[in-house]
Amino acid sequence: MNRPAAGRDHLAYWRRNLRYVGILLAIWALVSYGAGILFADGLDTVRIPGTGFPLGFWFAQQGAIYIFVVLIFVYVVLMNRLDREFDVDERDEEGAA
Repeated sequence: MNRPAAGRDHLAYWRRNLRYVGILLAIWALVSYGAGILFADGLDTVRIPGTGFPLGFWFAQQGAIYIFVVLIFVYVVLMNRLDREFDVDERDEEGAA
């Protein structure tokens, strides 16, 4: 009797996971493509203090990488929370090898 409910939970889990991945990839694409290419001219009017580099150049060269690393950490936090919500987290159970 629990099989259908487990199947629905499985689908809900993967839908939410795919939604997280889609949103995070959209943010990454906006930052890497948008800030590095599309909006670079507008961002180049701002200089990074102490370096003199234009902000658009910085996003194209380094900023998108930093944002990508931050998005990885955000994904880890979201997935850990989702795993606990659906009771599929990897707990360190007593007596488990």
